[in-house]
Amino acid sequence: MRFVIVTGMSGAGKSTALKMLEDAGYFCVDNLPIPLMEKFAQFAVESVPQGIQKAALGVDIRSGRSMDELEAVLDQMTAERMEYEILFLDAEDEVLIKRYKETRRNHPLSGNGRIEAGIRLERVKLEFLKKRADYILDTSHLLTRELKSELDKIFVKNQQFKNLMITILSFGFKYGIPEDADLVFDVRFLPNPYYVEGLRPLTGNDKPVRDYVMGFDVAVQFLDKLTDLIAFLIPNYVLEGKNQLVIAVGCTGGKHRSVTLASELYCRLATREEYGLRMEHRDTGKDAITKRM
Repeated sequence: MRFVIVTGMSGAGKSTALKMLEDAGYFCVDNLPIPLMEKFAQFAVESVPQGIQKAALGVDIRSGRSMDELEAVLDQMTAERMEYEILFLDAEDEVLIKRYKETRRNHPLSGNGRIEAGIRLERVKLEFLKKRADYILDTSHLLTRELKSELDKIFVKNQQFKNLMITILSFGFKYGIPEDADLVFDVRFLPNPYYVEGLRPLTGNDKPVRDYVMGFDVAVQFLDKLTDLIAFLIPNYVLEGKNQLVIAVGCTGGKHRSVTLASELYCRLATREEYGLRMEHRDTGKDAITKRM
């Protein structure tokens, strides 16, 4: 019997994850009182012959003072050799604040105060759970379908979990540097396809642009050196406990050179298995939108 404890920061997607696990065949219960948690686990185990093969229990800061008892309960379950896994959902503070403002909800710990204060307090109270977690998913940049895909890999297909999720992001400097970028690389030193007849309306996703950009030795050399640097950094980020890395590649408009180099970097990194990988082109459609306006 597989027993999963789903927890994490309020607003990071716990309820969504539980619904996805329920759709995947898990018997799910949310916000059960902490003192009943061990009894629920025992019930799930004893019910295996009757058909419960997979169960998930949602636990969060709404449990209030009972959260202080959770660590002792987990220790007791471990001592009794009751097998369980902990999924911890996290997100950047700025993302959590934005989500709360969009839904017009109050943070469970903020009361009448600021959302930021509630988030800071919650991080302190949940720190022990994050340290004990078997899986940490940062949902800051995950689409709903991407979260579902990650959960399917872990809890349905039983594939090896990749704790580090890398986002390769192309952008245009004239629209601003992405605020969430961890590493920023400027490729404006490369010849610009914008000034080549026939290439201006295309993007780095089109073969003529890719061929033009990568036809210069300096572009290939840069990509080689960048790949080596990223390959060196990733294991060290993993050791540091980082679970979200955004690599931003920028050119002037974010349409040609940055898209090409970001795509090429993605292809090179996609051969590795120790991390998850996604790609996003932020500004490829900006010029078109501006012209219509």
